[in-house]
Amino acid sequence: MVLLIAALIFISATLLVIELVPLIREKLESWRKKKEEKVMVQLDDLFYDKSPAQIVRLYFILPPVLAGVGIFLLNSLIFAVAGFFIGLAIPNMIIKLRDSQRRMKFNKQILDAIMLLSSSLKGGLSLLQAFEVLVEEMPAPISQEFGLLVRENKMGVTLEESLVRMDKRMHMEELSLVINSILVARETGGDLTKVFSRLSTTIRDNRKLKENIQTLTMQGRMQGVIMSVLPFLFVWWVLTFDKHHFDIMLSNDTGRMLLFVAGALQLVGMFLIRKFSKINI
Repeated sequence: MVLLIAALIFISATLLVIELVPLIREKLESWRKKKEEKVMVQLDDLFYDKSPAQIVRLYFILPPVLAGVGIFLLNSLIFAVAGFFIGLAIPNMIIKLRDSQRRMKFNKQILDAIMLLSSSLKGGLSLLQAFEVLVEEMPAPISQEFGLLVRENKMGVTLEESLVRMDKRMHMEELSLVINSILVARETGGDLTKVFSRLSTTIRDNRKLKENIQTLTMQGRMQGVIMSVLPFLFVWWVLTFDKHHFDIMLSNDTGRMLLFVAGALQLVGMFLIRKFSKINI
């Protein structure tokens, strides 16, 4: 009787797996296609020549690999679960890191681009021709963005609309300042060469001010980092001498409540220190 029940359970489980495997495969394939479409849009915005399939493939490789490292090498279920979720986050982090590096490089090129545009306008070129010179003379990524602007204009999109779309696509403070200045000057008939001269001065002054603020707040930010890390170092130092030092607090409700309050206050303190040491211009 027991063997019959076990056989029925085994047959039922086998049939269930056979039924679920195609369904799971279909769901994974549908998710993969949607993810590839989303990643393709992100890579196109970054002018990144990698195939989206290569990025999406990491979602299927990294989580089980890192989870296996947590189980077999570290012998810990917690590290396995953490490794699984870290593996899921890594592909997205790669795209965000690429985007951050590209934006930093673009931001460093803005001043040179303004000077080049100003020189081209002084030489008698139109604004669109100045953008074409910028595309030819400047390296990526700024040449890629303005190259897209020039191509859009040749396809019938107005220059103003292309500038607005670039502003929304990049969403950078200094670029927004440049684009808004160009749009206002074109609408009011202002002299763009003077506008670019004032823009370069404004951007330089703004960057110097930010550097000064970073220098002046360096001490406060370092104190915040030290005060944030100090409690964890203290706990580690105490536990190296006596592993049961906190047992008396963990063994009763009052002690656990005090530890919870201390942890919550530590997090609040870290947030406030970070908030107060950050100055927006």
